[in-house]
Amino acid sequence: MSAIPGSETKRSPPGAGAISGKVDPVIRTISWSDMVAAVRQGASDFRRAPQLGLLTGGICAAGGIAVVLFLTRLGVPYLAYPMATGFALFAPLLATGHYVVSRDLAATGHAPSLSAIWREMIGRSEVRWMAFVTVFILLIWMYQVRILLAVLLGSLGFTVSLADFVNTVVSTNNGLAFLAIGHIVGAIMASILFSVTVVSFPLILDRDVDIMTAMITSVSAVAQNPVPMLGFAALIVASLVAGMVPFFLGLIIVVPVFGHATWHLYRRVIEPLPVA
Repeated sequence: MSAIPGSETKRSPPGAGAISGKVDPVIRTISWSDMVAAVRQGASDFRRAPQLGLLTGGICAAGGIAVVLFLTRLGVPYLAYPMATGFALFAPLLATGHYVVSRDLAATGHAPSLSAIWREMIGRSEVRWMAFVTVFILLIWMYQVRILLAVLLGSLGFTVSLADFVNTVVSTNNGLAFLAIGHIVGAIMASILFSVTVVSFPLILDRDVDIMTAMITSVSAVAQNPVPMLGFAALIVASLVAGMVPFFLGLIIVVPVFGHATWHLYRRVIEPLPVA
């Protein structure tokens, strides 16, 4: 990709590339229009190569329905909301395969096979490490929800029906505190995970970089472009929530579109390597 007219560039913090012994990725300064363009390109890639997107989106939708039914059967349907909220934390890992598709569409005009995508994902140790980071943060999120339920709502949060639980949460001081603290903690964790992964996953699949260089570059890219990058994060969260409303069916579209869009945002915020 050629340089974006009027954009500024900046290298990752000194030492990022030194960890891997390679050239530091160069970070561009992007605008809101770049974010919008990335989403449009993501939708275009999904239309051009829908197979993986329909698969991952379908799995997400079916998984969401299965989780709600399972929790209802266990008598704890109120856990469906924090589980659904935690889904946003898992999104970067789910989107990894779409980065491979968008990369190959741009390079060759053809999408790779599902088996080729899988081989590339599991064949890179850095991707496996990033998957570990993602799952670890998701587990922390679920654990802190349980702690908040126990501390603020006591045994009530684990024994009542969904209707009674909702009434307790919205009509008591402890319930409102549960909502406020839970959402604040969730927003902080989601912001951290987004900052660490939004560029690192695509960068790992695009170049031979180590996990520390990838994460440092990702955080630096968000810090240099807070408005468009955090705006992109907010758009992802809002779209995921909207996609969950109609029995999770909207995820069939939301997950692949934003998976592809993340790749295109990465290509706009990170300067391509010079052609040898």
